[in-house]
Amino acid sequence: MENINKLEMSIIYPDGKSDQGERDVISEHELTVTVNEITLYRIVCIKDYLKELVTGRLFTDRLIEDRDDISRLFFCRYEKEASVFLKKEISPEDTIGPDLTCCSGNRVYVAAKKPGLKKLDPCELKKEWVFELVKEFGKGTRLHELTSAVHICILAREGKKLFVSEDIGRHNAVDKAVGYALLNGIPLSECMLFTSGRVPVDMVEKVIAAGIPVLVSKSVPTQESVLLSHEFGLTLICRAWPDRFELY
Repeated sequence: MENINKLEMSIIYPDGKSDQGERDVISEHELTVTVNEITLYRIVCIKDYLKELVTGRLFTDRLIEDRDDISRLFFCRYEKEASVFLKKEISPEDTIGPDLTCCSGNRVYVAAKKPGLKKLDPCELKKEWVFELVKEFGKGTRLHELTSAVHICILAREGKKLFVSEDIGRHNAVDKAVGYALLNGIPLSECMLFTSGRVPVDMVEKVIAAGIPVLVSKSVPTQESVLLSHEFGLTLICRAWPDRFELY
């Protein structure tokens, strides 16, 4: 697989014994994204679903309102550079210097001040949908099975899987799922996301910006992410395990 390489390694035991072997490890892919010829992102990611990743990132950063806002999107031969042309202008005054994010060494050049979030509409949620996704979580995730080195994000509707993304960054995995929905005409307001990662405030902000009313995680939230969820009507579920989940 393109995203995996085998590396030689030594296993060392407490008694001093050792074994030699090989381990499947993830390859990091660096993608630079320019929008209207202005560099906006340097994303460290897994080299798959890059079109979905770029589209989702532009949407959750509120630089586009719909996939039709993108006039052209193309990649260089080695998929290390993505060039996006939007139907609207982006001013250099709207950008800032690079800021290291908390996930995979990504650098973001877009302005910290973005258009405001919108309150989400109330949605139906059945506990069976959550437990169904818990059972499905991890199935068919080849990269995770081989390396245990990626985050997983499930895009679902009424508890049924629509798309599964994997990436070394949990933000990237979410953006791939969002981008998939946009590119395939799936209404995000009818969807839910299930992520393997922690849920800090920037993850909640991303999901609210996407217009997705339910976020489920195997891991834990922060106080700030819970407060933001309450403010904008996001249903936040964490520690979603086979025998229980926590509703915040």
